[in-house]
Amino acid sequence: TCSFKETEAYSVCARIDENEKRVLVVASAGNTARAFAKVCSDNRIPLLLSVPADNLDALWFDEPLDPCVKLICSEKGGDYFDAIHLSNLALKSDKFYAEGGAKNVARRDGMATTVLSAATTIGRIPDYYFQAVGSGTGAIAAWEANMRLIEDGRFGSHLMKLMVSQNAPFVPMYNAWREDSRDMLHYDDDKARRDVEIIDAKVLSNRKPPYSIAGGLYDALKATDGEMFALTNAHARKARRLFLELEGVDIYSAAGIATASLIKAVEEGKIAKDAVVMLNITGGGELHFKEDKTLWYLKPDHVFPIDPDPEEVIAKTEALFA
Repeated sequence: TCSFKETEAYSVCARIDENEKRVLVVASAGNTARAFAKVCSDNRIPLLLSVPADNLDALWFDEPLDPCVKLICSEKGGDYFDAIHLSNLALKSDKFYAEGGAKNVARRDGMATTVLSAATTIGRIPDYYFQAVGSGTGAIAAWEANMRLIEDGRFGSHLMKLMVSQNAPFVPMYNAWREDSRDMLHYDDDKARRDVEIIDAKVLSNRKPPYSIAGGLYDALKATDGEMFALTNAHARKARRLFLELEGVDIYSAAGIATASLIKAVEEGKIAKDAVVMLNITGGGELHFKEDKTLWYLKPDHVFPIDPDPEEVIAKTEALFA
């Protein structure tokens, strides 16, 4: 599916009890939904996806999905937070259970395999880790993988510095970090939705990320003496063009933000010339993948208003799996 979210989809689905009768629920801004849809379809695991209507173009596949995968949407103008709210309403029914997000150890461990792969390939723990963040779960997972590698002992004993970035003007975690605030700062709902409309990297648009909680992104950044950056669409587009030119691979907007943050850090003299740097290209190769293919798009089974009636959501989602 051209996204590192597949790593978490396989590990999460592998932990599902074989006697589980309820339906798995995943809220997503796009890439996570595509990954879970593919894995669940291939393995016939019942799945309810909740995605903002503005992000439906992310739900492309090279073949039709199994009907065990169903999709609900918050109407146009909504964002990832609205999709999460919609999924939470469905979860009030005992027919469903939540995937769990950052609190699901399988999700974090799945994404952590990127760091394990880097360390075993390089032969040591990197000095710096660059990634764009929406929830920050990937960076938390990288920190946890780093600590496991230290316990292992074969790859070094140092913590790699987390260098994470957001797509301006949607930068709630960046704003909190800049103020050295564990608590997220106030972010007006309407302004947040407008800011999400502006950014290219829609997958980075989580308004309620696991930033403040114990073991969350704030703690991960503090533990690793990390930094956070804010980059614009223009920065990301330039970085994406550069990556395509130099590496021959088209990359997603979020990966473009991460690449732009690396460029910025190097330009500002924050990275030593002999440092070992891991840049997590969290998604790419889509244009190459789509060449000479006829694509199939997952269509929503129901589109709900941004402020939906809870009983209607429960009734309609339950009916999808009757």
